[in-house]
This record gives sequence, C-alpha cells and structure tokens, in this order.
Amino acid sequence: MNRTLIAAILAAAICTSALADTVVLNNGDTLNGTIGRVTATELEFYSPAFGSITIPTANVTRYTFDKPVPVQPKGQPSVTEKVAGDAAGLTIGDKPYTYAQIKAVNPPAQEWKGAIMGNFSLARGNTNKFVVGAEAKAAYRRDDANYDDRTILNGAYNYGESGGGPSSEPNVTDTDNWSIFTKHDRFWSDQLYGYMVAKLEHDRIAQLYYRASPGIGVGYQWIESPKTNFNSEVGITFIHEDFDPSGTEDDISLRLAYNFDHKLSDRISIFHTLEYLPAFQAPGDYILNTDIGLRAKLTNNFFSQFKILYKRDSTPAEGSLENDLLYTVGVGWEF
Repeated sequence: MNRTLIAAILAAAICTSALADTVVLNNGDTLNGTIGRVTATELEFYSPAFGSITIPTANVTRYTFDKPVPVQPKGQPSVTEKVAGDAAGLTIGDKPYTYAQIKAVNPPAQEWKGAIMGNFSLARGNTNKFVVGAEAKAAYRRDDANYDDRTILNGAYNYGESGGGPSSEPNVTDTDNWSIFTKHDRFWSDQLYGYMVAKLEHDRIAQLYYRASPGIGVGYQWIESPKTNFNSEVGITFIHEDFDPSGTEDDISLRLAYNFDHKLSDRISIFHTLEYLPAFQAPGDYILNTDIGLRAKLTNNFFSQFKILYKRDSTPAEGSLENDLLYTVGVGWEF
C-alpha cells in the first residue's frame, strides 16, 4: 500500500514537471511552474513552492513555455505559438525575434482590474471622533491587433464627525466629500495617446456644492511594464464650480498631470499622482490635486495601504481654506 502511494506521488510529480513551463537560471537552478508575461527585462513566474515572483531576464539562461501562448509581433497580427527564449531574444514557433520586434509575449487577459479600499477610525473618551472612507478604482487596458486603449474609473467618499469629550459638545460633521472620475485613453503609438477625462466633486465642508471638470488632451506613456508605469499629460479642461452660497464660477484651464507607480518587491509598491489646473485668464487661480502612497500585499488579493492626499484651491468659497490634507490607512481587495 505504501509503495503504491509513493509510486503514485512520484508519477504525479514527474507528470507535473513534464507539463510545466521551465525557467533555467544562470546559476544552474531549474524552476518548473507557470510563466506569465515576458518582457525584455523581466519574466513573471508562478509555482506552488515560490508563489508569484518576478525574475529579471538577465538572470535567465533559458525559458520555455510548455504550451502555445499568445504573442503579438509589432506591426503584425497576433499569433499563438510555442515560445522559448533568453535574455537576448526569443523564438516564436521556428522564427527568431528580438524583444524590440515584439509588442507582447503572453500578456495578461484583457479584463477589468482594480481595487476596493476602506478605512475607519473611532475614538471615544477625551477625544470623540468618527471617520469612515471608501475608494474604488478600476482600469481596463486593451492592447491587441484591434484595440489599443485604456479606460479608468475612480470613486471616493469620506465622512467624519468630531465633538463630545469632557466638554460634552454635540458631534459636528467635519468631513463630507466625494468624487467621481472617468478617463479614456486612445493610443496612437506605443507611447503617444489622446485622452478624454471628466471629474465630478462635492465637498460640503468647503462649501463646494459641486465641481464639474471635463477635458481633452494628449499624453505620453514613458514606461508601461508589470513593474513600473509612468505617464504624463497636457490638455485643456473646462471647470464649472457651484459654491454654496457664493454662486458659480467658470474657467478654461490648462491641465498638467502625471501618474507613477512602481513595485519595490512582489509585495510592496508605491504610487504618486499629480494634477495641476491653472486658469488661462488668471494663472494665479488654480487647483492642485496630488497624492502619494504605499501599498503592501497581505495575501494575493488583500492589501493594506497608507496614502497622503493634498488638495489646494487657490480661490475657495468665502470662509473656506485653500488647503486640504488627508492621511488614510486602510485595507482593500484587488481584483
């Protein structure tokens, strides 16, 4: 009985190894598992023993896909072929290619990806405070023979009350704001794209009933990889603000923005965004939005996040401050 069980386990292990993708490292080690996306600089790899890891292709002597995978050569239709390669280049079917000739090797499935995050704090006693916040982000990137575009959706809400304590004063709402953001990028080349953007905001404490800001422009994707992404944008935005009770204000503004994110490791990543909107008629009248944060994976889907958000409106509603600074710590779920 024991011999039969051992033989079955060994047979299963041999079959699993035989059917797995293979990565041979420069030090002679051989890894069997599943290869994900491959670029000129890195290779995504998964195995039950190591989990999901990223391997620099400079450390790889040879990699081989066990089954045909999708590949998109530049300027050619996508194909599904057996692929093998190393740090210098790859073979698709029986044809050699350099990485400069390839747009994508085994890219991830084209599907919505994003995260849902929440934060909460509660204090009672000498300090009475209640704060809750939620944020959702989603992006859909298509990059194939028919489409080359990106759609982004964001939404956030923050609410807070404070008061009570030794003075027994009634609670007062000191945070109440939300925002909705949507953006569509249409790529004309691997880096250059045009975009349409729209944002709707409300901040009761800042006496901003709503701010609507649609716009168009062009952007440049300096880096787009599984590890690092960086793009910058310039465009024109129409801003309509309704202040309560100050009335409305309309401006046509220049829009300058950039977005950056980088994986420090398979578990830790950082991000930073900035948007600057000076009015054409009065550059001293501007809106600045920026954030910076750190995200740490707790499991493959759960994560914790620390973020600093800074907003500045140089001409706020009467009686309101120009600057808003928010620190958040929360947890979220990636999909």
